[in-house]
Amino acid sequence: MSTTRPGVTIIPIHGKTPKIHDSAFVAPGCVIVGDVEIGADSSVWYNCVLRADVSRIVIGERSNIQDGSVVHCDPPRPGDPDGSPTVIGDDVLVGHMAMVHGCTIEDRGFVGLGAIAMNKARIGSDAMLAAGAMLTEGKVMEPRQLWAGRPAKFLKELNDAAIAGMRIGVAHYAQNARDHSSAIGAMGAGAVDGQA
Repeated sequence: MSTTRPGVTIIPIHGKTPKIHDSAFVAPGCVIVGDVEIGADSSVWYNCVLRADVSRIVIGERSNIQDGSVVHCDPPRPGDPDGSPTVIGDDVLVGHMAMVHGCTIEDRGFVGLGAIAMNKARIGSDAMLAAGAMLTEGKVMEPRQLWAGRPAKFLKELNDAAIAGMRIGVAHYAQNARDHSSAIGAMGAGAVDGQA
């Protein structure tokens, strides 16, 4: 597990230090705070913020959090001793500028561009929250469902072609992360930090 990355701000807080698998890619410009765990071959893209200062954020393997997204969580409260951690499974796609807050995204779930998922919401496996949608607190998307709108509502069941497309997206991001990691490595840490 790595605790330093070129151009990435990694901040321990409340005795919790982010744990980033050595094979994961975290792009320069990201801020990773507190009780965050990022699994093997996952990727966090440019200018994302993952802030686990009041609960935890867990990201599984081969998942990607795309550019400009924000991931946060909520603390325990009276009547809610577990709070709202953010738990993201394996092979998950989170599109650019998404807001993922105190929710669960099961394996192979998809959050579209600019979408919002709120506390205690759940996105089922192979389910898709459409671009720009807002999944409100406590709503549950069953596996293979497409939800859209603000607030998001069930639209239709996803067919096999849509599921296959999401799998292709996961593979693309895993490879692209390796390519970006190599490109950044070739630049050298000084260039990444703006010193070259």
